[in-house]
Amino acid sequence: MNEVPAIRHALSSWSLAGWSQLFSGWRLAAFLVSLITLLPLLVVLSSFLSSEQQIWRHLATYVLPDLLINTFWLALGVAGGTAVLGVSLAWLTAVCEFPGQRWFSWALMLPLAMPAYVAAFVNIGLFDFTGPLQTLLRDYFGSSAWFPAIRSRGGVILVMSLALYPYVYLLARNAFLTQGRRALEVGQSLGLTRRAGFLRVALPAARPWIMAGVLLALMETLADFGTVAVFNYDTFTTAIYKAWFGMFSLAAASQLASILVLLVLLLVLAEQLTRGRKRYHSTGKSQATRLPLRPLAGRLACAYAGLILLLAFALPVAQLLLWCAGVYAEDFDSRYPLFVWHSILLSAMAAVLVVLAALVLAYSLRIYHDWPTRFFVRLSTLGYAIPGAVLAVGVFIPVAWLDNQLLQWLRPWFGGGAILRGTLVVMLLAYVARFLAPGFNAIESAMQRITRSQEEAARSLAYSGWRLFLHVHLPLLRGGVFSAALMVFVDVMKEMPITLMTRPFGWDTLSVRVFEMTSEGQWERAALPSVALVVVGLIPVILLTRHAEQ
Repeated sequence: MNEVPAIRHALSSWSLAGWSQLFSGWRLAAFLVSLITLLPLLVVLSSFLSSEQQIWRHLATYVLPDLLINTFWLALGVAGGTAVLGVSLAWLTAVCEFPGQRWFSWALMLPLAMPAYVAAFVNIGLFDFTGPLQTLLRDYFGSSAWFPAIRSRGGVILVMSLALYPYVYLLARNAFLTQGRRALEVGQSLGLTRRAGFLRVALPAARPWIMAGVLLALMETLADFGTVAVFNYDTFTTAIYKAWFGMFSLAAASQLASILVLLVLLLVLAEQLTRGRKRYHSTGKSQATRLPLRPLAGRLACAYAGLILLLAFALPVAQLLLWCAGVYAEDFDSRYPLFVWHSILLSAMAAVLVVLAALVLAYSLRIYHDWPTRFFVRLSTLGYAIPGAVLAVGVFIPVAWLDNQLLQWLRPWFGGGAILRGTLVVMLLAYVARFLAPGFNAIESAMQRITRSQEEAARSLAYSGWRLFLHVHLPLLRGGVFSAALMVFVDVMKEMPITLMTRPFGWDTLSVRVFEMTSEGQWERAALPSVALVVVGLIPVILLTRHAEQ
């Protein structure tokens, strides 16, 4: 019974001391930043709790069954495909010695530079019934009916697996580099063969890194709109877009978005539960010698890595350049500089906003590092796991409500129309919520390298508060800030659903141009903006591979 007064006293003490400090200074700023992600999620989830019966009955009867089946098989196929490709290539380049190993170690990251929706329409143009490959097969063999159809569920899974395997490859390779041949030597000391040592020692030890890569690939799969739209493969993202712009029902779009949010959260929870209480440790990169493969095995490993790189990057880029050369003279006009300018301007604005928000979160966590601050930071970085179509709906609804309230107050001076809707505000808010996580991770990693002794030395020189942040922390964070801005810039350049669903009238970008041309089946005319996107995407990939090799 004596515990109850103690608990009341603790709550009273927190209310007097803790609550007064909860929303002060940098912690208050972190809370406001977290609202950019939290508010859209709450809006979307609230529509699930208060759904309109007629719309919900229609969705449950005619829409949801197919969406759930398609999404399930797509997620399962991409998870399996990326895991097999990423893990096998990571093991070969990290542990084994074969011809071209050093070159493949970084070249296999190049598919990250190509948006999945670009790879989708290029593969359809190449392997469809009217494409050059099947045409050539019919000329030589008289028929191509035996050739697998690219416009199928298997085709979508194959293209997305080839586009997303670098997520698994990068993380799994870093894990295998920390093991080297030691994992096999441990297995051999237990009487295991090399294959058994890989399956029973090396693979389980690398599990968290592999699962993290697979989870990233799954998040991108659930968030994808352009690839499945090109294949006419209905998933939640295409259904949300059709509900909003086809049925003109924001309520239906938000209800579908709420189901997708629940699926994403269940996916994250399932990964945490499967890990349980297991703990994994990294010991730094291994300096052990690589495992030399026999001549035949080495040639097969080289052929395997070369085939994946050919299908995932070299062949699509070659086809894009061929198409681009054929239509450049007639397709390039005065609109293209405007497409490029809109893309660069939006990406630059989003990068600046994300960097500022990430600096607020990282510095708040540096100062306080208590549970309220960690909670706000965690909320702020959830947006990367949420599809862009969901964030577009979640941001648009409160902005539309605020717009209506402002119109009532300002009607005598403003007249009519809209104040916030149809502007860049909705796009930029959705961009910040979507890409705050990678920006924060880059800046937080740089913040961890600043030692407490450096801060104490600055304080001994009378630097504190804003002066400490501007003259000490900010210069030391320059590398992290640059990396964060670069990653966000390229991510926004490639982002399709947010741009497509929330752009102001006339604000077409390169990604929107790709969608318009591919939706009409004009693959050649989609090549020019796609080449521009690939060239821009190569910059962070090159920097990322250099960092991985350090």
